[in-house]
Amino acid sequence: MIKSVLIFNNHGKPRLTKFYQQIDIGIQQALVQEIYSLVSKRPDTVCNFLEGSQMLGGKDTRVIYRHYATLYFVFVVDECESELGILDLIQVFVESLDRCFENVCELDLIFHFEEVHHILSEVVMGGMVLETNISEIVSAFNEGNKQKRRGGAMSTISGSGAGAVARDLGANLANTVTNTLQNTVSATFPTFRRNSGFNS
Repeated sequence: MIKSVLIFNNHGKPRLTKFYQQIDIGIQQALVQEIYSLVSKRPDTVCNFLEGSQMLGGKDTRVIYRHYATLYFVFVVDECESELGILDLIQVFVESLDRCFENVCELDLIFHFEEVHHILSEVVMGGMVLETNISEIVSAFNEGNKQKRRGGAMSTISGSGAGAVARDLGANLANTVTNTLQNTVSATFPTFRRNSGFNS
């Protein structure tokens, strides 16, 4: 099971933190700092997975990461997950981000964090892998964006439609009142000219 997904930059600033187990906020921050201290000191020539410390869960926990330019992508998993499979999953996640944001960078993760969480939820949900096909992930993300835009457009249309309906009802009501008054006056005073005073 995947316990958490973390993205942080070369200075240890978290850009995404997703924990799939209930953990106190203070402990989460301590875990992020510990993981950063573990992976940032490792040279690029060593393997990309290591055993977790006692704070992370001991020998039953693995930290699997990849370092891209200024960002570390880290998955913390239990012993049931394949290290190489998780390395491939990190690659799938990064390529999905790259396709959705067209050359993803750290600023995309900062300013579009909701979309990044959406993409992650297409890949991993509740600590379990859902999808590994990049085309399917990007397609689901694009469909979600279309639905969001369509929902915004529908609320705009319905808002303007309600205003138009209200204007039409008001105009129809005014015409009905005017015609009723003219008919009443004409019936009461037959010598009264129909157009005098009302529609002039």
